[in-house]
Amino acid sequence: MRATVRTLDKQEVGEIQLADEVFGLPVRPDILARVVNWQLAKRRAGTHKTKGISDISGTTKKPYKQKGTGRARQGSLRSPQFRGGAVIFGPVVRSHEFGLQKKVRRLGLKTALSAKQAEGKLIVIDAARLDEAKTKALRARFGALGWDSVLIIDGAVDDGFARAARNLPKVDVLPEKGANVYDILRRDTLVLTRDAVQQLEARLK
Repeated sequence: MRATVRTLDKQEVGEIQLADEVFGLPVRPDILARVVNWQLAKRRAGTHKTKGISDISGTTKKPYKQKGTGRARQGSLRSPQFRGGAVIFGPVVRSHEFGLQKKVRRLGLKTALSAKQAEGKLIVIDAARLDEAKTKALRARFGALGWDSVLIIDGAVDDGFARAARNLPKVDVLPEKGANVYDILRRDTLVLTRDAVQQLEARLK
């Protein structure tokens, strides 16, 4: 399939051929869900922790004698039934990460790219660079193009462009190596440069 290549000034500067095996696959919500869940699980800190009975400071003395008081028998004031006591089967520090096959991850990225192309929300630009690398100038360009929520992927990110874009809400700029399913899906519009298209096709074919 062919796509029109534009500049940030809305001028058409040619066409580019998009590989069907990367940008023309059927949309698979099940694959996208698996990859997004895998990404989010890896990002979880896993630092949740409650205190078990061995973590509670306090006496090990039996609170009162076993028999004759008329009350239930107790062995420790650190038990969970007492205020300030332990938590039973509470969360512990752990990793939430799980494995996902490389072929599923690759298929997920190709499916995300294909989904944006199918929705008509994939735009190819000549280059992601500005003569005046200012946030105000970039906001004006995006406003003229109608881009509100946008992810821009470049082969090698220009430092000035990245600085101008980083203070804009709902705007992300990533190098081609950082392209991932979650960031593609969370933004409404996907913008690729010529270099990014070529590198993605070389990586995913």
